[in-house]
Amino acid sequence: MTRNLKRKELSRTKLELFCNCARCFYDDVALGLKRPSSPPFTLNIAVDELLKREFDVHRAAGTPHPLCAAEPALAGVVPFPHAEMDAWRFNFTGVRWQHPGNGWTLFGAVDDVWVQPDGAVMVVDYKATSRAEAVSTAGLYDSYRRQAEVYQFLLAGQGLGVSDTAWFVYANGDKTRAAFGGELKFRMNLVPYVGDRSWVQGMFEQAVACAEGTERPPAAEACEWCAYVERRGA
Repeated sequence: MTRNLKRKELSRTKLELFCNCARCFYDDVALGLKRPSSPPFTLNIAVDELLKREFDVHRAAGTPHPLCAAEPALAGVVPFPHAEMDAWRFNFTGVRWQHPGNGWTLFGAVDDVWVQPDGAVMVVDYKATSRAEAVSTAGLYDSYRRQAEVYQFLLAGQGLGVSDTAWFVYANGDKTRAAFGGELKFRMNLVPYVGDRSWVQGMFEQAVACAEGTERPPAAEACEWCAYVERRGA
């Protein structure tokens, strides 16, 4: 396999891959050998797009969304009216930060950014699920927590004051209705998460060193992809 490092950039999802398995990361970034892709979550994508349009109405008007207005911890918070918002939310541009030493860029596309009355911005991520109970902070996946922290790091790299508290906007599909009737109803709730972005730069530096290295790293013990390849080869 030929090495593929000309662009010298890593997306948030590539950094997450490194957190999960350094071998899969190396195969993907350095050798261009990606894991098999999963089917697209088209319903989740639809929820994401519609929520962006909904919050954009309040961004243009400078008004709080009703979900925020009903949450005491979000008093006075409105969607952030920034000129780069469209670029920050686009997968292939995103919020970008270049390491001053190695020249590599870390980037990630945020779902939304809100701003507090004191000017500090808040990372916001939209999620769609279908659970019997409302999602709570304790129920957040570790990958979601890391996702929010990477975005906090990237926004801080733009010179912005960033709140340690990120918010997840959850659309929870209601399965208790008597029939479908051509409509899927959602229960909406907000989930706060206090992040710690101090690990991000160090992990990014480790990922870059791995990608630029000449030795393929060992597989993570819990990596089901590497375990399948090993057993299939045997």
